[in-house]
Amino acid sequence: VQLVESGGGLVQPGGSLRLACVASERIAYIKAMTWFRQAPGKQRELVASITSTRSTYYGDSVRGRFTISEDNAKNTVSLQMTDLQPEDTAVYSCNIRDNWDYDYWGQGTKVTVSG
Repeated sequence: VQLVESGGGLVQPGGSLRLACVASERIAYIKAMTWFRQAPGKQRELVASITSTRSTYYGDSVRGRFTISEDNAKNTVSLQMTDLQPEDTAVYSCNIRDNWDYDYWGQGTKVTVSG
């Protein structure tokens, strides 16, 4: 199974982007779908997560600005990002974890916020 992210790019501060992550095959028994990001020289950071029961969690730095959503039937998880700031610049990667704690990872999509 491959995860493919899309939607990254260059945006000005205050702008918006919508990231999408699609799995090449249906993944059964999904526990959670999560977006991570990693900025140059920094550790990977959990951005947002959504569980199989649709409970959501957001990192402190993005809460109120980012919204995670999923379509399990399509094995898709999206991240709507608004009011983007330079500190949001990073490579964003999606992760899908199944009930046996097996992790599927995408290659990432780069988001650059610059004016």
